[in-house]
Amino acid sequence: MSGRDLLGRVCLVAGASRGVGRGIARGLGEAGATVIVTARSSETGPRTEMRPEAVEDTAREVDAAGGEGHHYLCDHRSERAVDELVRWTLRRFGRIDVAVSSVWGGNEGYDGTRYPDGAGWGTPFWRRSAEPYLGFLQGGPLASLLLARAVAPAMVSARSGLIALVSFDTADGYLGDVFYDSAKAATNRLALAFAAELAPHGVTALALSPGFVATERVRDLGQAEMATESPLYAGRALAALAADPEVSRNAGAVLHAADLARRYGFTDADGTQPERFRIGEAE
Repeated sequence: MSGRDLLGRVCLVAGASRGVGRGIARGLGEAGATVIVTARSSETGPRTEMRPEAVEDTAREVDAAGGEGHHYLCDHRSERAVDELVRWTLRRFGRIDVAVSSVWGGNEGYDGTRYPDGAGWGTPFWRRSAEPYLGFLQGGPLASLLLARAVAPAMVSARSGLIALVSFDTADGYLGDVFYDSAKAATNRLALAFAAELAPHGVTALALSPGFVATERVRDLGQAEMATESPLYAGRALAALAADPEVSRNAGAVLHAADLARRYGFTDADGTQPERFRIGEAE
């Protein structure tokens, strides 16, 4: 990558107020892209879980990285809100070259030990209420579906585009928690299905699997030493994919940020190339 491979490209990153979404927005900014960052948390309004991060901060980080950042407040669990976001983006910028769903609300209220309903990570499914499961689906695979269906018509019309769903690879087996595992598996399956239906129209869909990322939440929970990489690692992975003229060869796949680092030659923020992470390594 030359460092400005995405100059002039219009990218939309959903779920970008913090965490992996913010890292992806920054990585696209480094590559010179115009990046619309979206989330529910704003410095001028409500913030999820009363956290300090806001989507405006991410837009400024895109600018500082060398791109052009724009922010838009959106609840990605709402079909109407997502449709309005995409219409606004197309009116203002004329097209969407890359759309990334990094929305994840499954861990909202998790304190590192317990979820709001009192269940811990990995509590057997027959010992917990099924009610919170809907939140995992709405805050993950549903958000991915709503974004993809909203951007697909413009991409199909242009016969180009990349849709990336941030997830976690489930191919190595059970991820340790029934709600988390099934939400990630559903997201990965959506990427496969999107790819199958979009490929004839010149549009690529895939899933991106980061490792154990040192997000703001992870640091707050005192787990930073267990993390394997920064949010920027996934951002540089996504930027490399978006700049690859042969990205369609990855259609439907779940791609690891670490594997992409070796393929494309990028590093994490500290100059290292962390190895692929598997969920059992965090235990």
